[in-house]
This record gives sequence, C-alpha cells and structure tokens, in this order.
Amino acid sequence: MNVTARLDDFQRRHTWLGFPLGVIYKFVDDQGGYLAALITYYGFVSLFPLLLLLISILGFTLQDNPDLQQALLGSALQQFPIIGPELRQNVGSIRGSSTGVILGTLGAVYGGLGVSVAIQTALNRVWAVPRYARPDPVFSRLRGLMLFVLLGALVLVTTAVSAAGPLAANLGYGGVWTRLGATAIAIAANAGAFLIGFRILTADEIPLRDLRPGAICAGVGVHALQVGGAYFVGYELRGTSQIYGVFGLVLGLLAYLYLMSVIVVLCAEINVVRARRLWPRNLLAPFINDVALTAADKASYRLYVDAERFKPFEQVHTTFNHHTAPDGKAPDKAHDKH
Repeated sequence: MNVTARLDDFQRRHTWLGFPLGVIYKFVDDQGGYLAALITYYGFVSLFPLLLLLISILGFTLQDNPDLQQALLGSALQQFPIIGPELRQNVGSIRGSSTGVILGTLGAVYGGLGVSVAIQTALNRVWAVPRYARPDPVFSRLRGLMLFVLLGALVLVTTAVSAAGPLAANLGYGGVWTRLGATAIAIAANAGAFLIGFRILTADEIPLRDLRPGAICAGVGVHALQVGGAYFVGYELRGTSQIYGVFGLVLGLLAYLYLMSVIVVLCAEINVVRARRLWPRNLLAPFINDVALTAADKASYRLYVDAERFKPFEQVHTTFNHHTAPDGKAPDKAHDKH
C-alpha cells in the first residue's frame, strides 16, 4: 500500500479522524464557504441599522440616565469583540430620534429577514431538503420573524451576563467561580439559541437529539470566537485602530461575521454527518474521479441529487457502476430510486 492508501485506511478505521474529515468534505461539497458569505452579507447589512435602533431606543427610554445608557450600550457592543470598542468610541451622546427609530427598524427588518432566509437556505441545503419541500418566500420570512424574537432574547441574556460580571466585581464577587459561572451561562444561552434556531429554520422535521451536538459546538465556538477576538484586539492590535481607522473597523467586522457564519454552517454539517452516518469518506473522492466510493460517499451523493428535486412527483435515479468497493463486493449497478 502507498502512503495515500495507508492514510485512507487509517482514517476509515478511526472515528476521531474519519468523522471530522467527513464533516469537512460535506462542507466543501455543499459550498459551505459561499453559504457563509451569504449569511455574512445580510448580517453586515442588518448590524448598523440594529445599532441605530438600539441607540435611538436608549435615547428615548433612558434620556435622564446617561450612565445606564452607556453601560447597556457597552454590554451590547461587547458581543463584537473585534470592532465593539471602535464602535463605542465613535458613538457620541445618545439622543432619541424618531427618524433613527424608523430607519433603524426598516434596515434591521430588511437585513434581519435576509439573514434568516440565508440561514434557512444553508440549513436546507445541508440537510438536503428537496426544493419542493422548502418554504416559499413569504413563509420563509415568517420563520425569520421567529428568528428575530430568538435573537432578541439572546442579546438580552448575553447583555445581562456581560453586565453582571462588572457588577459582581463591584460587589466583591468577582472571583474565578463567578467568571466560570458567567461563561457557562453564556455558552448555555448560545447553545439553546442555536438548538431552537436549527429546529425552526430547517424545513424538515429534525429530532432535537440530532441537533444537540451541533448546537453545543456552535455555542462553544461562538463564545471562543468572542474571547479570542477580545484577546487578539487587546494584545495583538493594541494601538493600531488609530492607524487603520474605518478600514480596520469594516474588515474586522466582516471577518468576525464570516467566522461566525462558518461556525454555524460547520456545526450544522456536524449534525447531518452524525445523524445520517456520512462517514468514513474516501480520502481522494473530492480530488479525483477514478476512485472507489465508500457507502458514505454514495449516501452523500444521493442526498445531493435528491435535494435538487423541484416537484414531489419528480423521480430521481442514482447509479454507481464504476469501481469495486474496497471490501471486495461487486460494483454497485443497481438504481437507487428516490
């Protein structure tokens, strides 16, 4: 056996290597990078109107308490560690504005519904939901409104947790256990939000037990991104904001949103690969055509074809008749009807 064949045989026999490889291969097959880019675009479009809406509402409701205004705004901006401090520096005095509320609401609704539709597109593609079973443009946006409520609740929880840390420190409870408790609450809130989001925004009826692993990984991943972003800014980019200015702000925001979108798509892939046992894959399948497919390869390719059905009465037949499988069985020449 050559080196490639040995590596392929090794990853097939060890789940700890074969499973992540299956997740990566399916992410590539589904063009996960492009799906994440679509989510990033609408997230970028919706973010600034949401901040404008937040600032305007704070200006109306807390106009007599500027200290509390700044505390709440700072807690909300902590969710964006790469660009949050820069945004806070560029926000002047907070004043209520009817125009700001209207424009912020319109922009937030447009961008937020775009985010929800982009995530639905990604999840339905990942789970290989046939096109005829996906929600129409109106119903998909109604689902998006449910995501709005979910994200609003998540922001409230994470903002409260962020504000609770300094408050606990001022009261003399700022020890290690307090920080660990706040971290656990933040991760649990993120994981719960992703679990509900994965369930609501997927057209198929996916059992919650099949969504839990990816939701937990997403909750941990998003929190790690926030902590890592804060560390990177605090220790690697200290003093550079004055040099790069708005360019650093925009690039940092895009990078943060894209990484978060990649985490969402990758964690959805984890759920699919685990639930439908789409591993182990042939190590060379994405790179060459003259290759013997594994059962997981065939199952994956059947899903991709089935997902393109536009009508329920459309018949799809998938045939594999090229190579003898590695286990010595005869080539698969049967038609697989869906």
